[in-house]
Amino acid sequence: SLHDALCVLSQTAATETKTVLGGGCAEMLMAEAADSLARRTAGKQALAIDAFADALRQLPTILADNAGFDASAIVTELAATHHKAAEQGAPATAGIDFTTGGTGDMRALGVVESLKVKRSVLLGALEAAECILRIDDIITNPRRQRSQERY
Repeated sequence: SLHDALCVLSQTAATETKTVLGGGCAEMLMAEAADSLARRTAGKQALAIDAFADALRQLPTILADNAGFDASAIVTELAATHHKAAEQGAPATAGIDFTTGGTGDMRALGVVESLKVKRSVLLGALEAAECILRIDDIITNPRRQRSQERY
């Protein structure tokens, strides 16, 4: 609602003015960084980092789905655009352009999000995932054998 948006704006604009590019651009950049880290990491940690990168890539897909666009086409185009920018050494600023239903330069379009909100959302998601993993670990661990001795 409009009231919620104004509350978020008043909380973030007054305390922190840093922004990140919106339209799924920041998520794609974070996913690329996580992929790069996963390639340099050995063992099970690499699988967890790779799964995190996949989860980050789902956010632009959800944005495109919610806007009624063909999410698979837009997200693959977005990934290709980011990959081309990385190969050329140029900054990747592409995101989902909701006016055209394709990709566009988020910096040129002026599409930004508050860094404080983005950080809060990611930390909340990480905490939720950690809780789920802890519960899953507790449930899947076999029960200990009790000794027959009673004190």
